[in-house]
Amino acid sequence: MLPRTLLTSRSLADAALLAHTEQGQEWPLLVWAPGPGVRMVSSAVLGGGIGERAWVLNAQVPPGYGRLDPVAHLRDLASGAGLEGVGVGLMTAASVADRRHAADGGAQAVVTAGIGVRGWAAAPAAGDLAPPRPGTINIIVSLPVPLTDAALVNAVATATEAKTQALVELGADASGTPTDAVCVAAPSATGPGAEAFAGPRSLWGARLARAVHQATRAVCADLLAAERADRTG
Repeated sequence: MLPRTLLTSRSLADAALLAHTEQGQEWPLLVWAPGPGVRMVSSAVLGGGIGERAWVLNAQVPPGYGRLDPVAHLRDLASGAGLEGVGVGLMTAASVADRRHAADGGAQAVVTAGIGVRGWAAAPAAGDLAPPRPGTINIIVSLPVPLTDAALVNAVATATEAKTQALVELGADASGTPTDAVCVAAPSATGPGAEAFAGPRSLWGARLARAVHQATRAVCADLLAAERADRTG
């Protein structure tokens, strides 16, 4: 059973590593609970879109995860972790325990990754109408300043660019994997003081990009090194 007492903290560095049971085995569960007063934008299967969100969880599930109710499953995991209200739920078959955290000027990022199935976004293959499988590169970002809706969307694009930059620099020959997901969190205030831009050359977009780049590069470098060792061993 998951512990029901979690540290509520605005710092993404305080995300807690818990556990859940699936198919008779224990799997890691990363939980960040910044509390109320936070807006998030996300492509997650649970809590996606833009809105007030109180928590984020990133659940590792078994390879070949076949459940057809991921939203209900994530809600159950959130409830088991003592999380209340509306939040964001991500899934991955990659190692959550091997997450990487990076910070730059107040911007923070946590990245979990598996890159065994990777490629370029503009591939010639036909798309798939089947429900998406659990995400592979999951990016969670926290900023200390409020963003307009447009800037939140801009931040997702910037995080994605930074992820791809890290992969290309590492020689991964890919822009990502087919199931990557992003979540960006910022304070809720959206008045005149909210940042209107989060592109890579804006103040906060640049910080966000460097944090995501650093965390993505760190976790993917280890994975690529293991791949090369397997090929030569």
